[in-house]
Order: sequence, then structure tokens, then C-alpha cells
Amino acid sequence: MPTAATGFRKRFIAGETLVGTFIKTPVTHPIEIIGQAGFEFVVIDEEHAPWDRVAIDRALLAARASGTAGIVRVAEPTAAKILAVLDDGATGVLVPHVSSAAKAREIAQACRFRGGRRGFSNTTRAGDFGAAAVWPYVEAQDAAVTFIAMIEDPEALDEIDAIVGTEGLDGVFIGRGDLTVALGAPAMDAPEIIAACQVIIAAAKKAQKPVTMMVATADDARRFHQMGATAFIVGSDQSFLRQAALNAYAAISSVGVPGV
Repeated sequence: MPTAATGFRKRFIAGETLVGTFIKTPVTHPIEIIGQAGFEFVVIDEEHAPWDRVAIDRALLAARASGTAGIVRVAEPTAAKILAVLDDGATGVLVPHVSSAAKAREIAQACRFRGGRRGFSNTTRAGDFGAAAVWPYVEAQDAAVTFIAMIEDPEALDEIDAIVGTEGLDGVFIGRGDLTVALGAPAMDAPEIIAACQVIIAAAKKAQKPVTMMVATADDARRFHQMGATAFIVGSDQSFLRQAALNAYAAISSVGVPGV
């Protein structure tokens, strides 16, 4: 199993600074480019982009080829969906709307063999297509697979200590966008959203679980790093493309314009 896949969970749990991005376009090339640029992980976004299982399978192969950890944000928090992406070789799953400890336990069990209920097959990419022996495969997968819960519902705040304390849950991602909409806040940096972030981060610190944040700038990352976050998702392949296209168009279209 490639280093990116086996090493990510260890680095994540240790609180290393890790940088990733969402992948919205259901092709392999953006992942290769972003992996080669040095990003520690990519999040293949099945929840909000048009990914199907075959495209995810190819994307995970691209992540391995480019040395970046392939995390899948699953569209549905079901055991079958989680099993599919893990068998296809995902380093882990980012699971939306984990709003209760019961849901966190259910997902953790779907991610683990020992102490869990993950279905077994080693005739998959994760099992080296049958080359991995049963128990070494079980041990390797349980050590490598990363479960990150998205905390993005107001009701999750009522159970946050129990959620982050769930055995088998490796860390949390604070979904400021959904929290902003759910709470009717004016912006993602509104006082009530920052207060919610502080509650979640405090609970994660108590449970010694790492926190992942979506950030827009280095200043944004520094702010949340000071609060306790260690892993950061910046933009997406589409936002990178859009910004580069806007910059290139602005630069070239200005040629021949008087005074520019």
C-alpha cells in the first residue's frame, strides 16, 4: 500500500499540519496535478459533485499514483457506500452530517474490521487484488483507514463530547457553511459561528482528536490553527481553475488597452 495511504492517518492523528483540497471534477488529471504540487490529501466530493463509483475508483488510483491521500466525502453515510470506497482504495472517508454519537458509532463500525462490521474482501484494490493475506490485510486497513466526521448541524453541538469521543473516529471537520445556513448567521465568520467552532475545537482537544477546517487564505488558516485546527482544506480543483482563468484572461485581455 502506498506511503500516502498508510501514513496519512498517523500524521493526521499526530496533529501535523496537512493541506488538502476538494476535487469536484470527475476525472483523474486534477488529482495528479494537485498531488504533484505537494498537497497531502485530496477530498473526492461525491456529496456535491457528479461522481459515480467507477469515476471514484479511477480517482483513487490517480491519488495513489501522485502520492497524495485519497479521502472520499461520501454522498450517503451508509455501510455499503463506505465499504465501496474503502475497497476501491480510499485512505479514508469524510462523512457529512454526523449529528449524534449513535451515528458516529455506526460509521466507525463500517470503517473497521476488528471491533466493527466492515465487510471483508481482499480481492479489491485495497487488498492488492487478492495478494494480501487475510489477517495482515485486516491489520493494515484498520491501521490506515481514516474516519473524519463532519460537524455541521446545530444538534451535533449538544452531543459534541460524545461524538468526538467515539472509538474509531479519528477527527472532525467543522462544516461552517452548513452551520451558517442552519443557524441563520449572516456569514461564516459571524460571532455565533466562531463560537460554535470554539465549542467543537474544545471538545476535540479534550478527546485528543484533530480538527480540519475549510479555509480561504493563509491568514484564515493561521487564525484557526491558533484555535487548534491542524488540517486544512483550501478551495477545490474548480476554484483553482476559475481563479487561474480569471487572472490569465485579465492579464492577456488588457494587452493593447491604452494605459494598461
